Amino acid sequence: MNAANGGNWQRTNDPKLKSWIESANAPGSDFPIQNLPFGIFSDSSNASRRVGVAIGDSIVDLDVLAREGLVSFDAQLFAQASLNAFIATGKEQWRAIRVRLSALLDANNPELRDNAAIRQKALIAQADARLHLPVDIPGYTDFYSSREHATNVGSMFRDPKNALMPNWLEIPIGYNGRASSVVVSGTPVRRPNGQIKLPDSERPIFGACRKLDIELEMGFIVGAGSALGDPISCERAEDHIFGLVLLNDWSARDIQQWEYVPLGPFNSKGFATTISPWIVTLDALEPFRCRQPEQSPQPLPYLQHAGEHAFDIQLEVDLRTQSESEAQTISRTNFRQMYWTMAQQLAHHTSGGCNVRVGDLMGSGTISGATPDSCGSLLESTWNGQRPLQLTSGQQRAFIEDGDELILRGWCQGDGYRVGFGACAGQVLPAREVV
Repeated sequence: MNAANGGNWQRTNDPKLKSWIESANAPGSDFPIQNLPFGIFSDSSNASRRVGVAIGDSIVDLDVLAREGLVSFDAQLFAQASLNAFIATGKEQWRAIRVRLSALLDANNPELRDNAAIRQKALIAQADARLHLPVDIPGYTDFYSSREHATNVGSMFRDPKNALMPNWLEIPIGYNGRASSVVVSGTPVRRPNGQIKLPDSERPIFGACRKLDIELEMGFIVGAGSALGDPISCERAEDHIFGLVLLNDWSARDIQQWEYVPLGPFNSKGFATTISPWIVTLDALEPFRCRQPEQSPQPLPYLQHAGEHAFDIQLEVDLRTQSESEAQTISRTNFRQMYWTMAQQLAHHTSGGCNVRVGDLMGSGTISGATPDSCGSLLESTWNGQRPLQLTSGQQRAFIEDGDELILRGWCQGDGYRVGFGACAGQVLPAREVV
């Protein structure tokens, strides 16, 4: 397919578009024809991992479409256990395949709709599929970019009048995390063991985390790498972003409190980070672009960019206890509130010469609003356990208990449709026995 076919990509966001896959047209569907997120899947009839696109309650098998000649891409790009090879083809090709899929799935196009033989092979029910980690992740970086979250934590553990450290309003604060422990939604998370310093003890103990927490975040996937020593400009940073996922950066708060001085989190964050399986492209999110919060003082020149660089993504956290069948929403917030933008994060990350690679994962940092019910962590919403959450079941939660399942959800609300991310879920297993 000629990359120029990606030139009319804006039409893929037309709110009037409908698909011949009826489930995609339901107002509450995360995956309408305007979305078309990419992921990796397998199913009972074909255990091979391959590239798919979510539409309604189905998955379009791109390997089948390529082998049948319905998309003019090398089928080998889609017969892969990760999206890295496809992502590496570049932005124009991402757009070209999305434009072609939008046309094939359009309610008025009979090309695939009326071809029963190919349709039967190319469409897989999501209920019958297994979703896998969508990318091989060479590196993972976690930022700390919500002013509300940083203020809450600074007030809790330092001086409320000086909650933000002097550098916070100047630098998108971040640290390099542990890429090897990033897992896909649905993977159980083992409560970590670690060193914990109890208030009345002279020395630490080693044992199971007692203050297990979540961090509600968005993550972006690097789509175009950079050379060592070559910074990415803030104005062009979004050209290096393939798309976004939901991200839960599980956190062991008691282990973190003891280990973070002087170099920051280590084992308290390295045991698991969960991401959602579908990567929603920046092109699909374009209609929901909005103005980022005002920044004062004005950032240094290398962190400045014109225009709007935030995205109106509504976010929720649900908690399901082991004894309850229904989950309860414990937080609602919005990605648009982040003080530092993704472009600024990537520009700062590479400003010293650090190179990035296709598939690198960048976490936004915990996303919190101004009220307790909009906090992105239990650390904040319970104020370090002092004000436990009251669940509708009558139970309380200061932090996460064994058997609890945490589910993150996010979506952009359009005119009669939503562009969603699916679920980012994980259930907590007991810690390994200390020997």
